[in-house]
Amino acid sequence: MSSAARSLSEPQVLAHAKQRLFPAASDRSYVVADTQFAREEWLPGQPIDPAIRDRLAPFNHVEIGGGFPDLVGVHELDELDPELLAVDRLGDEPPLIAIEAKGYASGGVDTRRGIVQAYDRLHEANAAYLAAPAAAITDTDRTLARELNVGVLGVDTTGAVDVLESPRLVGNRTATEASALRFQASAQGVAENSFGLNHPKNYLGYPLAHYADGDTATLLSEFNVVGAVRDARRGAAFLGLIEDRERVALTALGEEVIRFGKARCGSVEAALETFADWYRSRKRFVDLAPAWGQLARRVLFEYPATELFVNELQTMHDDWIPEPSLVDLVIHLHELHPTFAVELFVRGDEAVRRRVLTAEGDLRRAELEDGDIYHSPTVFQLKTMLYHVGILTANGTEPHRLDPTADIWALREPV
Repeated sequence: MSSAARSLSEPQVLAHAKQRLFPAASDRSYVVADTQFAREEWLPGQPIDPAIRDRLAPFNHVEIGGGFPDLVGVHELDELDPELLAVDRLGDEPPLIAIEAKGYASGGVDTRRGIVQAYDRLHEANAAYLAAPAAAITDTDRTLARELNVGVLGVDTTGAVDVLESPRLVGNRTATEASALRFQASAQGVAENSFGLNHPKNYLGYPLAHYADGDTATLLSEFNVVGAVRDARRGAAFLGLIEDRERVALTALGEEVIRFGKARCGSVEAALETFADWYRSRKRFVDLAPAWGQLARRVLFEYPATELFVNELQTMHDDWIPEPSLVDLVIHLHELHPTFAVELFVRGDEAVRRRVLTAEGDLRRAELEDGDIYHSPTVFQLKTMLYHVGILTANGTEPHRLDPTADIWALREPV
């Protein structure tokens, strides 16, 4: 075996495997590597190439099947190479995939341990793989993997990845922290581009303009709903009002907005005319237009993050923390829902995740006091919308102006 083959480290193997399984992101795909791969050195004296870290980012410490896989992601089946899986369909949700990587260390490559670890992930994942240097994978390894329904990816020194064993998808639906990855990969995930606007009326207006006769963008402009049409469309999709595929289609929730507008105003065009009265108003929406504000509240409560915030803020209120700061909230959420806390609040780029998270996935509290580490879609746009519909007491703030120790997240109406 060549010395080059023996130089394949675990981070290198994992980076190549990620590229093979997740070559391109989509609106319903999301993948994270474990926080251990964000450190400067893999082994003493063996630095991780910054290019490898960039390929593996973002990082999070996600528990699946009683352990923490090296990489976990959600991917649309239609975008996966059919060679990777033994079946091509499993319900409507993209499968949750876990990878355990093994590279050369002083004791060689522990492929058997990687196969057993991957098998353990099948308690909650839909598919699991061992990724290892191809030269180290034996026929015995492949036989064991087949018996345990574990996929095997063989990586060579050029970065090529061969699918040596294809696993069958299993029907798990996770109820643990891995659900945060499904949330992030869904149309309601908090990606960097999720919410570009901070007033809920802008998103209510989109299905109305889509349903009305005429060009959607033109109607949104003519009725003074919103000028940023692309942001309104994307946010309406994140809130579940529309399906934004090749063609826009109303969801059941979007159709309810149409029914409300017709019942309230007589027609969707008349409903759109009311939006001019709210143009650039800074007044809380639920006070400015109570009925529409309550409709927006219903829409916002369908968003999974809203229920999480309300439940945990109520818990903090019950524990005599009625006005928690952003730092308090993130620490509290991380204790109970660590993956959600990181995915909702912490920007996904490699440098920020390395600042905020230790190799074990713990928070560095001091870093939470820097506003620049936070997702703007959560701390500014989403929080402001929750203020406008009467759930929170205070507006959101842009990260560059944010003091996380003084930014209050409190329920307007605790019970």
